[in-house]
Amino acid sequence: MAADVQLKKNVLGFPSLFAIAVGIVVASTTLVSLGQGMGLGGYGFIWAMCIAFILMLFQACTFSELAITMPRAGSVSSYTEIAMGHFLAIVSVISGYVIVQLLAAPAELCIAGLVAQTCFWPGLNPTVVSVVILVLLVILNLLGVDLFANFQILFTAVMIFTMALIGLGGTIGAGNPAVVMKFSPPPVTFTDAFALSALGVWLFIGTEFMCPMIEEAKNPRRDIPLAMMTGLAVILIIKILYGIASVRYVAMEELAQSPIPHVLVAKAIFGTAGFYWVGIASLCATASTVNTLIAAVPRMLYGMAHAGQVPSIFKYLHPRFRTPWVGIILLSAGMLVQILTSISSTQTIVVFIVASAFSWLLSYIIAHIDCIILRFRYQELERPFKTPGFPVPQILGIAGTVFIMVNIFPDPAVKRMIYAYAGWFLLGAAVYAFCWCQFKMKKGFFRPTPLEEALKE
Repeated sequence: MAADVQLKKNVLGFPSLFAIAVGIVVASTTLVSLGQGMGLGGYGFIWAMCIAFILMLFQACTFSELAITMPRAGSVSSYTEIAMGHFLAIVSVISGYVIVQLLAAPAELCIAGLVAQTCFWPGLNPTVVSVVILVLLVILNLLGVDLFANFQILFTAVMIFTMALIGLGGTIGAGNPAVVMKFSPPPVTFTDAFALSALGVWLFIGTEFMCPMIEEAKNPRRDIPLAMMTGLAVILIIKILYGIASVRYVAMEELAQSPIPHVLVAKAIFGTAGFYWVGIASLCATASTVNTLIAAVPRMLYGMAHAGQVPSIFKYLHPRFRTPWVGIILLSAGMLVQILTSISSTQTIVVFIVASAFSWLLSYIIAHIDCIILRFRYQELERPFKTPGFPVPQILGIAGTVFIMVNIFPDPAVKRMIYAYAGWFLLGAAVYAFCWCQFKMKKGFFRPTPLEEALKE
């Protein structure tokens, strides 16, 4: 368990990286967001999805350039350390990724429990299902990145195939003939659609989770940008089809209010067979998402530990499997607490999803700024991938992200709750970063680390 053990090299090919890129994007919580978005906006929510897709393309360009130029497991913390210093590097990961795993992942597991109870075992406590899935995925991740990757491909393939088939079937009317299609006109303007794109962003967020895995990739220069952008395009097409099918077969009010709208849609289109089918696929979606989080976030902490930004225990790897076992176990234990205390319950799912997205979006803004600063500061540095049209995508990405953060949700009451939760997330991360930089690292909060020094960490 010594700290000098290295991560495995040349393990992850394009299929694995693609599965990781869409691992968060096919989450059950994204289907909840899709259902609620279509319920609130009707066909107008498709505009919101397209806006979110463009913003996430900008993000994919930024992360591709940064990750390939500085192939470090720390991901955004590694880039920010060199661009703007340790304080923002720590805040970006703690608020944007660690808190997401601790709160949004239990919400995802909560939905899996509800789906299992609804579809298969009506008398079963959903918490039991959530805990069992979590424990199995922890074991899977502890046993090696190659085993993780194989199962990740399986989980993702099942979910993508299911969403595509149900979405296409519902769109062309190939489903249950007894169902009366409910065509709903878009009740929102383009401005309202832009506001709803905050919910739409959650449908595409997370493709950058492959970046912490870059040290284990076979051909990151080719596969990182290709997997991220291909993944975004595939997900856009599939979710547009699924969204259209949703409002054709289920009333908008039901979509907006149900904690499992995707199950209602599948049952309406394909009857009992669709009901059970999407139940299995939803469990795979949860497994894909939580599997990705358990793999990626501990590797971010592993990279941060090498930079001295978190306790050194996080850089310990298992001597045989070469996995960051400390981070995997500790973060999963935090998720378990959330599940057992029912903090991430059905009543708080949407708030936690969007509040987490708010913190996550802030880390995207930081990454865009990193890219701009480093492009000018290290102009002669080799960059195998360069953002087309730099710095326009970064500037538009920042502006669009700020707009979404300001218009985070259409309901004022929910919006206030989202800001409150996000504020606490950011405050907690900032307090930790301040104390750690001031008393442990004893380095300037905003003093950039020279590139040559950072690469030696």
